[in-house]
Amino acid sequence: MGKERRLLTLVICLVLGGGLTAAVLGASRAAGPHGATAAGRPAPSDYVDIRDVPRAPAAAPAPGADASTGSVVVDCGRNEQGHYNEDNLVVSPGLRAGAHHTHAYVGNLSTDAMSTDASLAAATTSCRGGDRSTYYWPVLRRLDRPGTRSHEHSAGHGNTGEILPEVSVLVEFRGSPVSKVVAMPRFLRGITGDAVAYTAAGDADVRARWGCSGSPDRSTTRYPRCPGDERVTRTLVFPSCWNGIDTAGAGHRSHLRFPGTNGVCPPDFFPVPELRVSLAYEVPAGVPVALDSFPEQRHSPKTDHAMFVNAMTDRQMAAVVGCLNEGRACRT
Repeated sequence: MGKERRLLTLVICLVLGGGLTAAVLGASRAAGPHGATAAGRPAPSDYVDIRDVPRAPAAAPAPGADASTGSVVVDCGRNEQGHYNEDNLVVSPGLRAGAHHTHAYVGNLSTDAMSTDASLAAATTSCRGGDRSTYYWPVLRRLDRPGTRSHEHSAGHGNTGEILPEVSVLVEFRGSPVSKVVAMPRFLRGITGDAVAYTAAGDADVRARWGCSGSPDRSTTRYPRCPGDERVTRTLVFPSCWNGIDTAGAGHRSHLRFPGTNGVCPPDFFPVPELRVSLAYEVPAGVPVALDSFPEQRHSPKTDHAMFVNAMTDRQMAAVVGCLNEGRACRT
């Protein structure tokens, strides 16, 4: 009898020990290289001194004879209206707080999860020229101060800290280096970047680039530490090849693709105006910053992303296309 009890005790210990070991290993795997971070904050390796980032040559190919070399700046302000919410009209329409983190907006002042094409077309806008499109991205926070305003702590899920306001927002359209562009359809949805890049199998959809205002030839996928008199920058470039059919697609990406490194669109895709959103922030020296993110993404800078819905009228879009194709520099 005593022998049987000792055997049973041994089995129980092995089971419990194995379960504990599995739990520890599982937690370690889930944490990944950031396992030592507290409360899911970015790891020290997520930050880099901009002076340690190598200079990079211009990546864009030289314009060809048929290039559309113009540019159009759409003046939409810098969210002076304080338009924030936890919705994502492009990825999770109809779902309140579906983003689980806070987005900042310029353009259409009505945008939320319940927006429709009709409501966007009827709303007011922050864009001076009347563009009712919506442009939005996750907020950037400073981690040394708690958020005190209602929109700073409404997201939860570990997204805490004082939201840094953008000191500049540049919404710009550019043409193609190899051909003329065609008009985007009205209410086209677009996304750039990968909100789940931290746990993704690869970096194929990591698109946003970080930098400092005084070093335009250096960019990184990490949070940059800039000299005290420079601003932290984020540049978000959207895909500019459209399938000619859909305004939204599977995975929110199949209808829009990026051109190749030579500037040429994939077969059966058409070049449309390339949207760029460039953001800048004043960050005091030594202050840690972090993007809002899903909890399991641990505020990785690689998860930076942005979305837009084109609500320009056909006439407004035609003006953008004309400016790009004619090689002019325009502002609306």
